Amino acid sequence: MAIVFFILIAAGVFGAMLWTLQKMTVEGKWSYFIYFLAAFLPVYITSLSVIFLATRSPELLSVFQILKELIILLSVGIFIVYRKDLFCYPLRLLATDWMMLGLLSLAFLYLLLPLGNASFLNKALYYKSMLMPGLAYFLGRNTQWDQAEIRRLFVLIFGVMFAAFGINLIENYLLQAHLQQFTGYALYNQVINNIDPTGNFGLTWTFETQAVTKRLASFFSDPLEMASSVLMGFAAGLIWFLTTKREENWKYLLVMLVSLGCLVFSASRAAFGAFFIMIFFVALVFRLYKLIGAGFLALLLFGIYVVFFASEDFYFFVLDTLTFENSSSVGHVVEWLLALDSMISNPLGIGLAMSGNFGSVEDELRVGGENQFLIYGVQLGWLGLLLYSLTLATGVRDSIRVFRSSTNTAIARVAFTGAVVKVGLLLPLFTANVEIYTYVSWLTWWMIGFSLREYSELKNKLIS
Repeated sequence: MAIVFFILIAAGVFGAMLWTLQKMTVEGKWSYFIYFLAAFLPVYITSLSVIFLATRSPELLSVFQILKELIILLSVGIFIVYRKDLFCYPLRLLATDWMMLGLLSLAFLYLLLPLGNASFLNKALYYKSMLMPGLAYFLGRNTQWDQAEIRRLFVLIFGVMFAAFGINLIENYLLQAHLQQFTGYALYNQVINNIDPTGNFGLTWTFETQAVTKRLASFFSDPLEMASSVLMGFAAGLIWFLTTKREENWKYLLVMLVSLGCLVFSASRAAFGAFFIMIFFVALVFRLYKLIGAGFLALLLFGIYVVFFASEDFYFFVLDTLTFENSSSVGHVVEWLLALDSMISNPLGIGLAMSGNFGSVEDELRVGGENQFLIYGVQLGWLGLLLYSLTLATGVRDSIRVFRSSTNTAIARVAFTGAVVKVGLLLPLFTANVEIYTYVSWLTWWMIGFSLREYSELKNKLIS
C-alpha cells in the first residue's frame, strides 16, 4: 500500500512540477511558482513520510525535500533572464522592502560571523529558512497578474481547505486515528529528524490534548500548522463572500465553515484566540462596530458560562490557561523567560541556529523556541527582533491601504487576505515558531509583496 501511495504522490508532485516549469520557462510565467507551492506545501511532510516509508531511501527523499526551494530559486533565475531591462530596473523601495532587506542582510552577516556554537552548515540551513519567504515576498513585489490568475490561486487555497476538512472527517469518524499513524510520520521523524515518537499515539505530544484526546492535523505536518493555515482559508473565503454577488457567494460560506471545522479538529487554543483576533481586526477594517460589540458580548457570556455553568474540569482548564498554570502555558512562559534572559545578556544576539524549532537547531544548543519574535531576538539581537516586527507592521499597514484604495477587486482580495492572516497569526507567533509553517508563511509573504506592488503604483499616481 505504501508503494501505491508513493507512486501516486511522486506522479502528482512531478506532474505539478513539470506543468509549472513549462509555464515558467516556455511562456515566461515565472510567477507561477506560487501555484506549485500552494499545492505542494500543505502535503509536504506527509509526502516525505510516505516516500520514506515506501523506499527507506534518504537520497530519494532529498530530491523531494529540495523541490520547494528549487522552484523559488528557478523563479528568481527566470525572472532575471526574462527581464531585458534589468540594469535599468527602477528601484522604488517601500518601508517594508527596507525592513525585509535589513533583516535578511543582518542574518547573512550573522551567517558569516563566527558567532554561536552551531556549525556553519546548520547556520546556512537556518538562513535558507529565512531567505525563502523573503524571496517569495520580493517575487510577489514584481508579479503582475490578471483576475483569472489571482482567482486560480484562491481556488487552490479553497481546495486545500475542503481536502483538509475531508481528511479530518475520515480521521475522526472512519479511521478514529491520525492520518500520520499510517503515513510513516514517526519513522520519518525518528530516522531523518532524530525525533523519537512521544505521546499516547506514537507521534508527538502536539497530536493530543492534556485530556489525551486526539488533535488532528489532516495532511499538514502537525495540528498547529493546520490551525495556522486554516486562518488563511477562512480569511480568503470571507473576503470572497463579502465581495461576490449574493446569489453566488454561498460557495465561500462553505469555505469558511470547513475552515472552522478544521480549526475545531486541531484543538489549538492559540489558533482559536487568533481567529477572534482576526475577526476583531476585520471588524475594524470594515468599521463594523456592532460586530465588535457583539464579540465582547459573546466573550462576556462565555465568561458567565465558565464561571456558573461549565463542568469543573472545563472551568479549571480555562482558569489554568488564563493564569498560565496549565503545563503547556507554563512551558511557553519558561521558554519566553529563557529567551529574554539571553537577549538581556546578549543584546546583539548569540548567532543563527541557536533558537527555535527548525530542524537545523540542535536540542543541546537551543535557547528558547516558542515565540517567533524572541527566536529572532535571541539569534539576531534586539535589532533583529525590531526589523522583523517592523516588516510585519508596515506590510500589514500598506496592504490594508491597498485594500481600501485599489479599484481592482482581485488585488484588493489578495491584500485583505495577506494582511488579515498576518494579524491573525500574531497570537500563534507568541507561542510557536510560525515561520516554519511554510504554507501559510510563504504564501502570505508573497501576498504582502504582491499587494505592495499595487501600493507603490498607487503612490506614484498620487505623486504624478
